[in-house]
Amino acid sequence: MSEGEHPAEAAARSGAPAPGTVGARLRAAREAQGLSVAEVAARTRVTQRFLEALEDDRLDLLPSPTYASGFARAYARAVGLDQTEIGRGIRSELARGAMPMRQHHIEEIADPSRGPSRFTVIVAAGLGLAVLVLGVLWLSTGMFRGTQEAPEAVAASPAATVARSAPVPPPSPTPATGQVVLTAKNEVWMRVYDGANKTLFTGTLQPGQTFEVPAGTDRPMLNIGRPDQLTITVDGRALPPLGDGKRAMKDVGISAPALAARFSGVSGAAPLASPSATGSSAPASPPAFRPVVGQ
Repeated sequence: MSEGEHPAEAAARSGAPAPGTVGARLRAAREAQGLSVAEVAARTRVTQRFLEALEDDRLDLLPSPTYASGFARAYARAVGLDQTEIGRGIRSELARGAMPMRQHHIEEIADPSRGPSRFTVIVAAGLGLAVLVLGVLWLSTGMFRGTQEAPEAVAASPAATVARSAPVPPPSPTPATGQVVLTAKNEVWMRVYDGANKTLFTGTLQPGQTFEVPAGTDRPMLNIGRPDQLTITVDGRALPPLGDGKRAMKDVGISAPALAARFSGVSGAAPLASPSATGSSAPASPPAFRPVVGQ
């Protein structure tokens, strides 16, 4: 082995026979470097039990074919093997149907090192709720302060009495700051990431599966293949679809304020008119929604 040459590459150059399965090849490359499975897990940030399942050719213990291929390629990169060749090998083994794949819930494959802990999410949600309550109280007290008048002014001016009895218009609504939840109507691929391009989730959601955007995420964004197959709610309130599904969408802002701006017509669309304002009993048509790539 020449100086600086990777042990796995040296084994391949020596003409030693390659093990038969992908799992055996990965194990041999790891052992040739004197690494433990835990050390490879630290390098790849893949859960250790999934790496052990790869080495044992127990593909049925992995979340899905997509994850199996991704984990195998990451393992190959960590031990110096050709990740493209390893990826082909995994797909070939899956195509032969040697082992059935078992679907997992998203929560079962989450790696704590890749996102905030459950405690952090709960604390952030509590802080967000407290800020929202304080904001409502501040707006309420501010409205009452704006309608208070000195008793002398009311007694001196009849017009002031009329003005005081007139209804006070409510304050302008503030941007939404609630919890954003993405729910798959059918199988749909998506990637969620923050303003620093750090991936929060990537993969395929199965029908009914959900992903909650972590509270406090800086400028969360979304790439999605079929926007018409995704339901978005903010604090439990469903929003219209992002698009009609004819094309994929990229760099879509999915923070609560960004979604509020997207669907409230801030770019020039007229607000919805109520039946009493238009004089007609028919409901007003909602403003047209155009899917836009990027926010």
